Amino acid sequence: MRLGYSLNLEQTQKLIMTPELRQAITILHMPVLELAQYVDQQMLENPLLETKDEREDEPAEAPAQDKDPDWQEYFQDKSDLGIVRAKREEISEYSYENFLAITPTLQEYLVQQLSLAAKTSTDRMIGEYLIGNIDDNGYLTTSCEEASKATGQEIEQVSRALELIQGFDPSGVGARTLQECLLLQLDQLPDTPAKAEEFIRDHLNDLAGGKITKIASALEITPKEVQDLADFLRTLDPKPGRKFSSNKDVRYVVPDVVVEKVNGEYIILVNDTTVPRLGINRGYREALQGQADDEAKKFVEDKLHAAASLIRSIEQRRLTLYKVVNCIIDLQREFFEKGIRYLKPMTLRQVAEIVNLHESTVSRATASKFMQAPQGVFELKFFFASGVENSAGNMTSSESIKRMLRDLVNQEDSANPLSDQKITDLLQEKGINISRRTVAKYRDELGVPSTSLRKRY
Repeated sequence: MRLGYSLNLEQTQKLIMTPELRQAITILHMPVLELAQYVDQQMLENPLLETKDEREDEPAEAPAQDKDPDWQEYFQDKSDLGIVRAKREEISEYSYENFLAITPTLQEYLVQQLSLAAKTSTDRMIGEYLIGNIDDNGYLTTSCEEASKATGQEIEQVSRALELIQGFDPSGVGARTLQECLLLQLDQLPDTPAKAEEFIRDHLNDLAGGKITKIASALEITPKEVQDLADFLRTLDPKPGRKFSSNKDVRYVVPDVVVEKVNGEYIILVNDTTVPRLGINRGYREALQGQADDEAKKFVEDKLHAAASLIRSIEQRRLTLYKVVNCIIDLQREFFEKGIRYLKPMTLRQVAEIVNLHESTVSRATASKFMQAPQGVFELKFFFASGVENSAGNMTSSESIKRMLRDLVNQEDSANPLSDQKITDLLQEKGINISRRTVAKYRDELGVPSTSLRKRY
C-alpha cells in the first residue's frame, strides 16, 4: 500500500456561528426586561449607540420675540386662555413619603416586644439571641442547649426566655416543631374543641395519611368529630412568621406581548417600551469621512457594525415575536373567544411550518415570555400543550381536560367522592379517550387529594 499527499479543491456550504448571529439568537431568547438591561450595557460599551427621541426630528420653534418678555406683566394677565386665577388655598399635600415603605421584619417585631416584656438585661440578651435564630416561618432553629453554650447562661434561664418569646405575637412563634407551634396557638385560644390537644400531639401523621377511622378509634370519637377537629386545625397557621416575610421574593410579570380585541379583531402590540429607541451618533459617523488616522477609523468602523447589528437584531426579534403570536392567535381562536375549555393541543413544529421559521427559533421566541390577553396573563409556552384524542378524531388539550377534572371534583358528593376510574368513565362519556393512569397524573398535577382524603363523613 502506497501512501502520499495530495491537494484537492472542494466547494462546501456550512453554517458559521458569527458574532452577529450569536447576538441575534441571544436577543431573541431574552424577555423584555432582560433585553432592556442588555441594551443599557451595550450603550455603555459602544459609544456610537445613543437613544433617539421621537421629538428630535421635529423642527425647533423659533423665538417669537428677540427681546426678553415682561414676566411681571405676563403673570398679572388673567385673560390667558380664559383662565381666571383664583386665590390659592393652603392645602396639605400627601406623597408616597408619608406612608411606610417597608414593613418591619419578624425579628424586628419580636425585639420590640422583647424590650417591653424583658425584666432583666440577661433576659433581654438571651431573648435577642433566640430571636436571631428564628427563621422566616417563625420556627426556632437552635436548641436550648446550644443557646446556653452560646450565651453562657443556665438552661433554665434560656427556657424561661424562650417561654417569654413564645407568648409574643404572632401566636405560635418560637416553636421548634409543627406540633409545638399548633399547641402554642391552641393555648392562646379562648375556646378549643375537646381532645384537640391530644389530636395535635399524637395524630398529625395519621391525619396526613387520611386514616380517619384509626384516629376516631384512638380518640374514642366518631369520624365526623375527627373531621371537625381537622377543620378546626386548618384555621391555625402552621407558619406564623410568613406574614412578615420580606418582599424580595415578589416578582412581577411584565408581558412581552399585549393582545387587545378591537372591533372583533385581535391587535398585537409587542411591548418594547422599556427598551430605548437606538440610533447611531452622527459625530462618530462623520469621523469616518473626516481626516482621521487608520486606527481611529478601524475602531469607529467596528463599533458602527456592532451598533447596526444590535439594532437589526432588536427589530428582527420584534418581527419574529409578532409573527409567532399572530400564528398562536389564529390557531387558538376558540380559546380567546370561549375560554380554556377550547384550548387545542399545539406543537412548536406546527407553528414553525406556518410562519416559515425553524422550530428552534420558535422555541427561543416563546421561552420565558408572557402574553397579556383579555382572558389574563399567560406564558407563551402555555399554548403549546399536549393532549389526548377524542371520539371525533381531534385532539383535546391537557389543560382543557384538567379543567373538566377540576369541575367534576368540585361537583362531586363529598360523602361519596369520585374515584379515578369513575372520573375516567365520565370523561370517556364526553368523548375523551383517556386512561385511568393519565387521570391520576392530572389529578396529582392539580393538587387534588385522593378519594380517601376527599371523603367527608
